[in-house]
Order: sequence, then C-alpha cells, then structure tokens
Amino acid sequence: MNVSLLIARRYFSSKKKRNIISIISNISMIGVAVGTMSLIIVLSVFNGLEDLVRTLYGKSDPDLLITAVEGKSFEVNNTLLNRLRTAPGVSLVTEVIEDNALLQYHDRQMVVKMKGVTGNYFAQTNIDSSIVEGDHRLRRGGEAYALIGAGVQHELSIALDNRFSPLRLLYPRNTGKRTLSMNPENAFSEQSILAGGVFLIEQQIDNSYVFVPLDFAEELLQYGNRRTALEVRVAEDHPVEETQADIQRLIGPKFKVLNSDEQHVSLLKAIKVEKMFVFITFAFILLIASLNIFFSLSMLVIDKRKDIAILMAMGATNRTVRNVFLLEGAIVAFVGAIVGLILGMTICWLQQTFGLVSMGMATSVVDSYPVKMQSSDIVLTSIAIIIITISVSIRPALNASRLDVRENL
Repeated sequence: MNVSLLIARRYFSSKKKRNIISIISNISMIGVAVGTMSLIIVLSVFNGLEDLVRTLYGKSDPDLLITAVEGKSFEVNNTLLNRLRTAPGVSLVTEVIEDNALLQYHDRQMVVKMKGVTGNYFAQTNIDSSIVEGDHRLRRGGEAYALIGAGVQHELSIALDNRFSPLRLLYPRNTGKRTLSMNPENAFSEQSILAGGVFLIEQQIDNSYVFVPLDFAEELLQYGNRRTALEVRVAEDHPVEETQADIQRLIGPKFKVLNSDEQHVSLLKAIKVEKMFVFITFAFILLIASLNIFFSLSMLVIDKRKDIAILMAMGATNRTVRNVFLLEGAIVAFVGAIVGLILGMTICWLQQTFGLVSMGMATSVVDSYPVKMQSSDIVLTSIAIIIITISVSIRPALNASRLDVRENL
C-alpha cells in the first residue's frame, strides 16, 4: 500500500486531531460540497434552457435553411429545385417568401412577419401540432387562409372565418423610385385574406408571424420567381450534417445552408456564454470555499511536526512527506465533491421527474424549470476541483517537506 496514502487516511479519520483542525476540515468539506452541488444544478438548468429553445423553435424550424449570402432574396427556377429534390438525403423542399407587412383588422393595425409557404410546408415542420384554434390548412376549397400567432390574434382581436371583416395585408409597392407616393392607393399593394387558424409556439413567433400561401405572398410582394429562403427536410435515415455539406457543394458559395442551431446561433451562443461565466463564477466560489483546506493543512503540519520528523528519521523522503499532505487535502476535497455531486444530481433528478420548482408564470411554455444533466459538466467540475485542491494544498505540503528534523525530534 502507498505509505503516503495510508498516513493521509489515518490523519483524515483520526479522532485525536485537535478540535479546531477537525472543525476547519469539516467546514472545508461542507463548502466544497455546497459549491459542487450548486455548480451542477446551475449548469443543468442552462442545459435545460438550451434544450427548451431547440424544442420550441424546432416546431417551426426546418432541418436545413437555404438563404442568399448577399441580399434578402434570390431567384429560384425548376433546375435549382430539381437538383435539390434529387440530392442525397433530401426528403422535402419548401419555397418561402418572408418579409414584413402591415396587417389591418377593423380599425387596428400592426407590423407582422408574413411568411408565404408552399402547400407542403406542414409536412416540413410540426407547427400543425401547435394549433389552438381553427385549422392549419392555408387552402380550403380553393380559398386562401392565413394562420396567425396567438399574440397577433390577441393584439388585433381577430375572429376566425369572419367573411365580413377579412385581414388586410399591405406592403410598399415597388415603383422603382426612391420616394414613396403620398397617395396610399399608389404607395401600397393590398390583399385580403381570411384568418383560418391560430398557433401557439413561442412568444416571439406568436406575437409577429402570419403564415399565408406562397402565391398570395408572391402577388402581394411582387416577388415573381424570387424567394427569400428554401427549407429542406432531411430524410430520417440520413445525417443532417452530411446532407448540409452535400447541398452546400451542390448550390455553391452564393448560398448559405444553415442547420437548426445555426438558424438561432445568437440565442444559443448567448446561453453558452452565460453558462461559461456562471461556471467561472462558481469555480471562484469553490476556490474560496477550498481556502479552508489551506488553513487546516497548515495547522495540521504544525500539529504533526514530530510525526514528520520521525518519518524522516526513519528514511521517508521529502516527496513522501509532501504527498501525505497533498493526499490529505485531496481526501477532504474529494469527499466534499462526491457528496456535492450526489446531492446535485439527486436534486436535478427530482426536478426532472417531479418539477419541484415551478416557473411561477401562468403564461410560461413549461410548468417547471427545465434541467438536463450532462456528463461533460461533471467532468469539468471534477477537473476544476482537482486544480483547486492542488493549488491550495501545495504550499502546506511543501512546508511540511522542508521541516528541520533535528529541531522537531
């Protein structure tokens, strides 16, 4: 058995340690345990929020989104569409025209994001599962219908299938001039459409989006054969990353092919940055909590001077003595860390299973705080504890290995 480890274990479990040293060691373990538990819980909450964002936007986001590198629209022809549809891994291609438009209903109005899509759009996404009123179909009996967000409906008090008061969508007319005509009849293109359904996905989408048939948007915006995006659904048995790379090679550098995460890169990046700063902050808290290990080891070195002198007189090397106190600090820290990890994972499991802590908002998309444990967080926390333990234990251990044997015998 390793002599240094044996002695360190004896010092850790010894009941003859001076009371103050024992108290400080126990405080160190509690501090490390609480810090580790808090770090695991907070990191798991950020993981849960990241997953929640992906889940919410996944209802309306395509697997892959093709947009122009320059400008907000690009020309689409049958050749391009056929090349995409026959590409490996491509299951479905949806044409999209999306732009801001003015929505009027009775005497109320608001600026909305109008999204014109082809008839296969609802085979592309799961937005039809988020319908809370009406029907998701954009064409019924040859007539065009709009699918509106719950926030848009609430803002304008829109009634569905109201043929006496249809929705009016207005868009600035492209006259080729820099100035806009003061005559509203000449300044805006206008079309009417009935509200056929209401969806509830996520606040930002619900408060701004209106889905309409592609030909309706094409006529209102006067886009012709131009599109703002093409949405691609990837076959289930084909990797998204591989299909993304194949499509990018196929259509060239004038287009961007974005996967689900890249479509919301700013939001997901903000969550990751916040998670990183939280990790750094709690790592400093762990460091402060671990300073008690430094003080307890320093006092233990003073208390065990005669023991150290006897060990050296018996032939123990400086390295052996140094390792005794390094391992003593490691045992104190790791016992606290293991307790903290168990408590943190238990609390996260309880939250995942029973939703102990609610969001506290009636309008929240989830009832309780989302949490998700990841093995990478446990690994990073363990590495942080190892680094911190070595940092606070090295000085007392070096002092112990430099004691003068003759003065302490």
